[in-house]
Amino acid sequence: MRTSLSFLLVLAIGGAGCRTMAPEYARPAAPVPGAFPDAGTSTDARSAADLPWQSFITDVSLRTLVSQALESNRDLRTAALNIERAQALYRIQRSALLPAVNGTANGVRQRIPEGLFGGAGGAFNAEQYSVGVGVSNYELDIFGRIRSLNDVALQRFLATEQVRRAVQIALVAEVSQAYLTYAADQERLALSRRTLDVQQQSQRLAERRLEAGISNALAVRQAETTVAAARADVARFTALIAQDRNGLALVIGRDVDPALLPAGQTDTVTMLTELTAGLPSAVLQQRPDILAAEHQLQAANANIGVARANFFPTISLTGSVGTASRSLGDLFTSGTGAWSFIPNLVAPIFNAGRNRATLEVSQIDRELAVAAYEQAIQGAFRDVADALAVRSTIDEELAAQQALQAAAAESLRLAEARFRGGVDSYLPVLDATRVQYTSQQGLIAVRLARAVNSVALYRALGGGWTEPLS
Repeated sequence: MRTSLSFLLVLAIGGAGCRTMAPEYARPAAPVPGAFPDAGTSTDARSAADLPWQSFITDVSLRTLVSQALESNRDLRTAALNIERAQALYRIQRSALLPAVNGTANGVRQRIPEGLFGGAGGAFNAEQYSVGVGVSNYELDIFGRIRSLNDVALQRFLATEQVRRAVQIALVAEVSQAYLTYAADQERLALSRRTLDVQQQSQRLAERRLEAGISNALAVRQAETTVAAARADVARFTALIAQDRNGLALVIGRDVDPALLPAGQTDTVTMLTELTAGLPSAVLQQRPDILAAEHQLQAANANIGVARANFFPTISLTGSVGTASRSLGDLFTSGTGAWSFIPNLVAPIFNAGRNRATLEVSQIDRELAVAAYEQAIQGAFRDVADALAVRSTIDEELAAQQALQAAAAESLRLAEARFRGGVDSYLPVLDATRVQYTSQQGLIAVRLARAVNSVALYRALGGGWTEPLS
């Protein structure tokens, strides 16, 4: 009995330590250029890979809202639950590497009818009791099938963890963009209200000039159009702000404290930290979506080992040791020891090509995973390149918009002076007012685009995920 149990233990340990039949994994070459376009040469800004989101976002209110989102957002909670599920599945698969030892106890009491066994004896009652521990259908991992399945489960678990990190980065960016949009819309609403007040004053002036006989009804009607347009903008931006607030509450996962909402647009330099792009190789090491795609590729590679092992015999063991007796009182007395050892071997002979087809599927799955991994790299490269393309021209666009706004303000001042002096009609004032208003709205939009671009670049570079997760 001891010899059999020792043999069982040796086989179990030897099977658990075997190599797999999966092909050796090699990371595919990145199908992107070696440098980002428009990356610049600045060394003063910090790399996104080394910058947690708390350092990237310098605005206190925005940092508070991001913290609340990381606690309450449902997408992030779902991603965290998916990690726990994948971890549990990995533990389930890993448990197959070692035999499951179970305790058993049973008793049988039955009546044997007369002549059942061909004897002349009469009917009698039979009893049998047994207690023991044993292993049932433990597969020896001689060809690495179980270990390959374990590797598949491990890589999928690691992939879900990276997905959770990707969701966190996306959430930080989404909250930041929603906050910046709300601030810009507040600025637009304030501008439209100021414009409405000015246009109402201009309308009253035109009406007084009409009453005094130094103007005509056309000037009054033209002033009324500007007032109506300003009123429409006030209503539109009021609705947009309400929608912005609702969207911010949705992404955060709770009601937003009004004290944390911005009253208007502020200088983005004081809200967000400037970034440097770095090299594509560094980005590939930090982007969680790329890491998740690589883990899925490694899982597909390990699954080939499972398919290859299916071509070889499966050896499973069943064994037990304990005591057995015909009466319950004698169950643990001397001489009642019992054991069993049942090895089982199943060798594939004919299955209509199923194993070969399974191997082909696993190989195709690996090629699909390679394509997905390369696509993730290309998508990440484009995200960074697009953000850098905007960053390379946004400051010039901002300066041009500021110059346009200043010129429009001066044109409006001159047009109003000529109108009051009776030199021109109200039409030049109307045109100058529209240009001035459009230039101010454009300046708000460019400032928003600059801030959103900083957030997009931070997200594209995979920053912030190195922060310890709670």
